[in-house]
Amino acid sequence: MKADDRLSVVFAALADPTRRAMLARLADGNATVTELAAPFSISLPAISRHLKVLERAGLISRSRSGQWRSSSLEATPLKEATDWMERYRVFWDGSFDRLDAHLRGIQQGSVQRNEGAGRKDGTRGREED
Repeated sequence: MKADDRLSVVFAALADPTRRAMLARLADGNATVTELAAPFSISLPAISRHLKVLERAGLISRSRSGQWRSSSLEATPLKEATDWMERYRVFWDGSFDRLDAHLRGIQQGSVQRNEGAGRKDGTRGREED
């Protein structure tokens, strides 16, 4: 599978909030299907389908020990997705810096307009002693 295709599969798996919550739980350590299902009000077969999507994306691995089936987080695909997104950080940082400068300019302009505005007595500026 090409890297771009793999990223598509990873991002598709991450698009679902249930799957993201499962990954967050697995970041704390391995878990069984029952443990992963606990916070959700969906069926075990639905949980299994989510796990299959995560497994296909390479985000988790599953193992069997006796009757227990355990899942664990696989970090490599997450790093690949993060590395891909990191290329765009410069764009976002620049956008936020420009927005911050624009908002500061608006704020300063508002303060200057208020300071220069006429008072109720018809005079402008500070009172003289």
